This record gives sequence, structure tokens and C-alpha cells, in this order.
Amino acid sequence: MTSLMSTLLILQCISTLVFTAISTPPDDPVKCVSGNSDCTVTNSYGAFPDRSTCRAADVAYPATEAELISIVAAATKSGRKMRVTTRYSHSITKLVCVDGTDGLFISTKFLNHTVRTDAEAMTLTVESGVTLRQLIAEAAKVGLALPYAPYWWGLTVGGMMGTGAHGSSLWGRGSAVHDHVTEIRMVSPGSANDGFAKVRVLSETTTRNEFNAAKVSLGVLGIISQVTFTLQPMFKRSLRFVMKNDSDFGDQAVTFGKKHEFADFIWLPSQRKVVYRMDDRVSVNTSGNGLFDLLPFRSQLSAALAIIRSSEETQETFRDANGKCVGATLISSTLFASSYGLTNNGNIFTGYPVIGSQNRMMSSGSCLDSLQDGLITACPWDSRIKSEFFHQTTFSVPLTQVKSFINDIKSLVKIERKSLCGLELYYGILMRYVTSSPAFLGKETEALDFDLTYYRAKDPLTPRLYEDFIEEIEQIALLKYNALPHWGKNRNLAFDGVSKKYKNAPAFLKVKESYDPTGLFSTEWTDQILGIKGNATIVKDGCALEGLCICSEDAHCAPTKGYLCRPGKVYKEARVCTRVSAISVIQSVSY
Repeated sequence: MTSLMSTLLILQCISTLVFTAISTPPDDPVKCVSGNSDCTVTNSYGAFPDRSTCRAADVAYPATEAELISIVAAATKSGRKMRVTTRYSHSITKLVCVDGTDGLFISTKFLNHTVRTDAEAMTLTVESGVTLRQLIAEAAKVGLALPYAPYWWGLTVGGMMGTGAHGSSLWGRGSAVHDHVTEIRMVSPGSANDGFAKVRVLSETTTRNEFNAAKVSLGVLGIISQVTFTLQPMFKRSLRFVMKNDSDFGDQAVTFGKKHEFADFIWLPSQRKVVYRMDDRVSVNTSGNGLFDLLPFRSQLSAALAIIRSSEETQETFRDANGKCVGATLISSTLFASSYGLTNNGNIFTGYPVIGSQNRMMSSGSCLDSLQDGLITACPWDSRIKSEFFHQTTFSVPLTQVKSFINDIKSLVKIERKSLCGLELYYGILMRYVTSSPAFLGKETEALDFDLTYYRAKDPLTPRLYEDFIEEIEQIALLKYNALPHWGKNRNLAFDGVSKKYKNAPAFLKVKESYDPTGLFSTEWTDQILGIKGNATIVKDGCALEGLCICSEDAHCAPTKGYLCRPGKVYKEARVCTRVSAISVIQSVSY
């Protein structure tokens, strides 16, 4: 099995390197039975955390702000629930869902135009359906650059604003996209005197409170029509990746972000290694035409993806931890040896440092390229084929607590070194720096964002190999260190009581009540995560297996399969689904 896995992983890496500009583009997340009626929406991965199906009676595709106003006005007049969807629907959480079946999806797919460029003022105004890729390219046309952004360029401007998307930096205004915005145009429900829709122009100078609410809005204030970004003169970056052991990582993680403007880490805890990103701004006149086309974001052969997924399912079935660890080591070493997709001239990698313009180095996602090939190749997570299917647990730990948190994870690895190889099959723990934000639902303090991606079973009642270790890490972060979950990622349990972690949540809710007093843009899910009504957790048999709850009894795990609810190994207050002996299982089931 290990030899086969190694061969398959090599095949995957080769296919990723070869198929760099050929890929079936992602499907539209909205599907309708008849025209634009009787519709469902999903995310890029084909499943929400609770695996529910989100329905609406209709979908609308405005192409101008005037059309958007008309759509919102008609829905408001009839008291109809609305939610916004985007071109790729990349958020894992249920932010696109509308309650019931009679609601309306409003897609920003065709709100994808540049409105105004002001090179002298260094601002760029775009519609909310513009992708990050388009935004970067439009800025570069006039010699300007967005300083910080997420690494995946398939996100839309509205999506980034709705969820607080970010890159990695402690410098300047920080890495959150919304903190580089100067003006927002928002379309919300209005009174009869307003024609049932109201357009508000928000800025820090004229409407500060409302502006800070709209910067991370979760889609509950209305629909963002246009956004104006403040940009910087184009610059270049000098980047190198260095792999080290993680013996002093706790100390390094706290200070490294102050030394390098675009620093991040890929931590491989089972291998006891860290990949340091030494990434700094250099003059635009510095020689170099580097390109960062991240390998995991390139198109891949569908056949290879299917075989890899089948192999991982087999490893889970037979509890083949050794196979996972061998595969993880191979993947991480291959990615590092290939510089993660960096090239010095757009074609080949000749050595560090790689120097290139900001627009060529900051974000990527070439699997989105629109050449149709009948799904011979696809993005690695495309749900139309047998592909990657995973959970993502992402949270920001205050920088003052990072060393202790890292040491807690190391303590878990000491108990069982193989326990986190599953994370490394998905390239390791990505760690990015974030800073405090004036946005009411933005980050509260300087922090390090930990991004954990790991296997998800197709059967929601199937437990995972060493799932108790990852569940404990999740609970250590959220409960012990009061970490903030990423609004667009995570499993339900991360959002239980989350609004209490934001000192400005009451101020946000005040703006929400003003903008949408009847809650036409709110849903059961948004009410739960904002602390208005109900809880984000769902308590039922097997709920802890998918992070719908924290287990409090064995039935929340998989007792018939040997997984019972037990205290954590390092953080005793945690409650995790642990595989126990056959005798314990018999006793549990009999009681």
C-alpha cells in the first residue's frame, strides 16, 4: 500500500506540474430545475458542514447596480428572504443559504466590472463580483498593487468583505483585505418612501460606525454593490522558502512576522519541521520576473485525484497511519523541492531568492482557467469528480498565546507522532499573520491564523483516524486560548458563542437592525453565529464526528465503531471522540 501510495503521489505531482493551463472551470454553485426557478446552492466542495441542501424559489443575476436595486426593492416589497451568492461560492460555511424554500438567491456573477480607476489618488473602484484575480490585474494595468490578499484568487470582492479574508502580514494596515478599503456602496431594504431599496455610500470619514460594520458584514446588512480600494505603487517581492526543525518554533512564530513583511509558515508537526517563508518587499527596479503559481491550486488529472482519494479512504478503513505518514513526507518534500510552484521567469525555477512583481507573486489559482476539457482535469476539490473532500478548521490565536498553543500541539505529537500525518497530506498547517482591525467583526488583536485541512469521510457517521487529536487542537484553540474562527471556514462547533468574543458585536447588531429591521438578509444560521437566537451546534447521534457539536456522551461519537467521548490528552477540559478498546465499547453500548 505504501509503495502504491508513493507512486500515485508522484503521478499527482507530475500531473500538477504538466497541466498548468488546462482545466475544466468550476461549476456554477447555483442549479435550477426550470430556468432561474426552483434552485439550490452549494459551495465549491459540494457540501456544507451539516450536509444540508440550501434551496430558494429563484435566483437573480443583476449586471448593473440599477438592476440590483430593482431586485432588492421587489423582494423587500413582498417580504422575501434574500442571500448573496458568488461566482465560485468558496466559503465552507452556510453564508449563502436562505431559510425555507421561497427565498431568493442574488448572484454577483455578472457584477464583475471595473467602475473607476484613479491612478493619481491610487484608488480602484470595482463591483462586488470582481474576483481577486481581476482586482490584481486591473491595479497592475496602472502600475498599482494591493499590498495584501488571500493566496487563492478565485474569491470575489464581496466574498472577501463578507468573511474577513486575509493574507499574511503584521505590517502597515495588516493583511485583511477589508482594511484597504476606503468606500463601500451597499444596497439594503428600504421603506416605501425609499422605493423599498436604499443605497448607502459608506466611508471612514462620513459614516464610520456603519463603515466598520460593513467591512466584515456576513451578508446581513444588504448587498455590497461597489468597493473602492486604496492601493500602493507597484513593488516587487523577494521570496525564499527555508525548511528547519521545529525545536524553537514557539519563539520564532512570535517574532518572525516582525522581520519579514509577508512571512508565513507551513508547519509539519509529525515531521517536526517548519517551512519558513522569508518574503520581503524590494524596489520595483530590482531585477527579476518571478511568478508564484502555487502547485496545490493548479489543475490536476481527474483520474489521479480519484485514485489518491480511494487510497486515502483505504488508509482510513485499515487505519494505515504508516501509509499516511509516508505519503505526507513525500508530498511535503516534493512540494519543497519544487519551490511550491515558484519560478524565476514564469517557466522554470533556477534558485532563491525568487524576485517578481507583486501582481505575479501574491495570489494564484490557475485551475480556474476557463478551457473546457470535459473534466479530464479539474481543481483538486471539484465535487463533480472523485476528488479531495475535507474539513477546514481555521482560527486566529492571539500572538501572546501562540508559543503556548504550539507547545500544546507538540505535546500531542509526543504522545503519538503519527497522529497529525493526516494534516500533512494536505500540505501541513498553514500559518498566517493578522492584525487588529477597526472592523466590528474583524480581528481583535495581533494574531497567528492556523489553517488545518484534513480528511472528511463521505459517510458523516464514519470516524476518522486519530480524529481525537485534531478535535483536541480545535478545542484548545477555541476554548483555552479564545481563538477567533474564520467566518468563511470551520465546522459548526467553532461558532458556538463566537459573538461574545467580539467587543464590538453589539455595535454591529445595532447597524444591522438599522439597515435590515425585518431581517430579510438574515437566516437561522446568521442569527445563531451572531448570538441573536439559537446555537450553531447541532446535537444528535454522531454529531461530534463532523464538528456539529462537542461530544458530551458516547452517542455523539461512534460507539459501535469503537469511538467514545473522552477527555483530552493534554487539555483535560476537551471532550473528543477517542478510539478505545473493545471491552470499553461493549460496556458503553450495554449501558
